[in-house]
Amino acid sequence: MGRLFGTDGVRGVANADLTPELAFAIGRAGAAVVTRNVSFDRPIVVGRDTRVSGSMLEAAIVAGITSTGRDVVGIGVVPTPGVAAITTALRAAAGVMISASHNPVEDNGIKFFGADGFKLSDTVEDEIEARLADPDLPRPTHLRVGRAALRPELVDTYFATLIEAGADLHGLTIVVDAAFGAAYAVGPRAFEQLGAHVVAINAEDDGTRINVQCGATHLEMLAQTVKREALRRAGPVVGVAFDGDADRALFVDESGAALSGDHTMLIIARDLKRRDALIGATVVGTVMSNVGLERALAREGITLARAPVGDRYVLEALRSGGLRFGGEQSGHIIDLVHNTTGDGPMTAVMLFSIVARSGTTLHALAADLTVYPQVLVNVRVERKAVLESSLRVRAAILDAERQLGNAGRILVRASGTEPLIRVMIEGSDNVFVAALADSVARIIREEALADGTAGVPE
Repeated sequence: MGRLFGTDGVRGVANADLTPELAFAIGRAGAAVVTRNVSFDRPIVVGRDTRVSGSMLEAAIVAGITSTGRDVVGIGVVPTPGVAAITTALRAAAGVMISASHNPVEDNGIKFFGADGFKLSDTVEDEIEARLADPDLPRPTHLRVGRAALRPELVDTYFATLIEAGADLHGLTIVVDAAFGAAYAVGPRAFEQLGAHVVAINAEDDGTRINVQCGATHLEMLAQTVKREALRRAGPVVGVAFDGDADRALFVDESGAALSGDHTMLIIARDLKRRDALIGATVVGTVMSNVGLERALAREGITLARAPVGDRYVLEALRSGGLRFGGEQSGHIIDLVHNTTGDGPMTAVMLFSIVARSGTTLHALAADLTVYPQVLVNVRVERKAVLESSLRVRAAILDAERQLGNAGRILVRASGTEPLIRVMIEGSDNVFVAALADSVARIIREEALADGTAGVPE
């Protein structure tokens, strides 16, 4: 069996991979490990998204936590960043979010936050996993058993941080696609409170439809709605889509064009820099951040530092470098001045506030980013070591770098979650880039076949 904790907590098909029994065990071990040096008068905050399996797993994990003698404060349906914010605001011992983010309806997940509101390190997660069946975990009796209280009104603590960060949005129409997820109430309400006219879609507490052809992974409905509303209204119309747990957001501009996380990072970073609020004049992206972002930031005197793929690695780079702001193309944006994790609603408040203050359009603000064609080819392999062991593969990568020169870049990496080697090439000529990526992928495939490890391209 592989490692239980992945790049963002524990995930699996609810009641099959992620069973109530496992959730109970994770609750017990997590409470014992994460709160080991925290006094028992500080509870653990537990929230969830709208998934149909959420209440089942919530009951199990709350039972596990309280069985160790630790109290629980349940806050109900709330975005993941809300759990982090409320944990720190309450000075709680830890936070737990029950969600599988952008995954399908049948999946669910469990992620922990420490008392500081940050996600756990690999070391702490490994200790939780190692102690799932530990017979020496606390099991008090009598009055020392933990208690669970429901306090959904605490979501207003998170809501207040959104309003405090926002500008006056009067005159702006915002279409909000809540993906039938955790931001179904908070998202539309925040923009209305800030003065925008809000058109909410997929904004119901319906976990049977979470992420189904909607939200940040499916922007088609949002784009169509923005275009329709633009024909009906005199002022500017923009759109935002959250994923299931609202730790990320993607946007549609006034023309109906979808913007990536790279566009969002450029607009916010440039605004922070001009207000002398971008620490170190540096933004943390990932190895997948488009070279167009790097060049657009450079024109503003901003450095792009690249971390491995995954918002946790962006966060690590921010914290180790004493920096403030970073994110991913997928819409995970982290601003450590406002929260300790990716925060979709906060990202949207920041972005739309820049639009309102600037007196221009979201389309115009994003126009400075020239997106270079980016081709990704996946090669299925059984052993990823062919990347290091094959001289022919290494020579092909070096030759591709020579052909690209300063006009692009190549990134070849093994997937951290699947038996794949990913070949990504960027450049100004889409046909050339695609041909070069296919050429490198073909050599990897041939070398893997020679080694007896290859399958077919993805």
